[in-house]
Amino acid sequence: MANVNYTVHGFIITGFDHLQNQKLLGFLILITYMLILLGNGINLCIILTDRHLHKPMYILICNLAVVDIMFSSSCSTTMISVLLAEIKTISYYSCISSMYFYHLGDITICMALTLMAIDRLIAIMLPLRYHNIVTNSRTCLLIFLTWLIGFAVIGFMSSVVDSVPYCRQPVIRYVFCDHPSLIRAACVDPEPYFFIPVMISLWLLCGQFPFILCTYAVLAYSVTKLSNNSSKKQMISTCSSHLIVLFSYYAPKLVSILLTRIGVVLNLTERNAILIVASLIPPLINPTVYCTRTKEIRKRLADTRNCFCFLLFFVKGMLHPKMKI
Repeated sequence: MANVNYTVHGFIITGFDHLQNQKLLGFLILITYMLILLGNGINLCIILTDRHLHKPMYILICNLAVVDIMFSSSCSTTMISVLLAEIKTISYYSCISSMYFYHLGDITICMALTLMAIDRLIAIMLPLRYHNIVTNSRTCLLIFLTWLIGFAVIGFMSSVVDSVPYCRQPVIRYVFCDHPSLIRAACVDPEPYFFIPVMISLWLLCGQFPFILCTYAVLAYSVTKLSNNSSKKQMISTCSSHLIVLFSYYAPKLVSILLTRIGVVLNLTERNAILIVASLIPPLINPTVYCTRTKEIRKRLADTRNCFCFLLFFVKGMLHPKMKI
């Protein structure tokens, strides 16, 4: 009989073992991850260094950029180390931490998109009262509450995962540490442990997503009532940017669920492919959309002096800590 009191020091990740072009995939993930850091870093740099952009909508964009960096880092670093450095073993607490921040990012991205939809709804429906209702302090408070909810929910999930027993050296058949892979690697019947993740998925897909869609439906109707063509064009551009970001996040999840519902059985490779796309594409698209389609950010991006000075200050500070700039 297997020893259920096996002391776990680490996990072995085997999700890429069957692939032939592991180095190529590793480089693609590395390049994607670097672009994610660059794009979101530029957004943060532009908004933080320009006082004219210290407004609720841009605070929400900053929040999304921070979440994107955390979300992609929690899984990309593991995949890159497995594929390029060929380090297939990850320590127990590193795996638990990766799982924690991955699912925390998943939840906070969804709530960030909800806040952004509400922000646009108020801006169009109540334009004269917008600045009184949506203030910087209230926006920061709402962002704090979304993070607090995320910490509480994922903290509970992590405590459950941390308590499951293992019979042997646990093997993760997926490409990084997340809740399903850790539960399936344990010596337990996995089905009862999937109740909480299923409830979270239902909340995100059947609660938050329809709410956001209804919000944008109201926005679309309101935009058609605008008499000023310039305002109408601006609102359409802003809302379309948000919709691109929204569907880049939800599309992989909806495709996976839809395929399952119509009876398509996905093999491990296909599941891992969807998992990688869902983890890397949204954080890559988000900064691209806001850099190219948001007028104020695009304008500041054209004048890169502030970002260049900020990066120069940072680099010089790292190379010469005692240097006064």
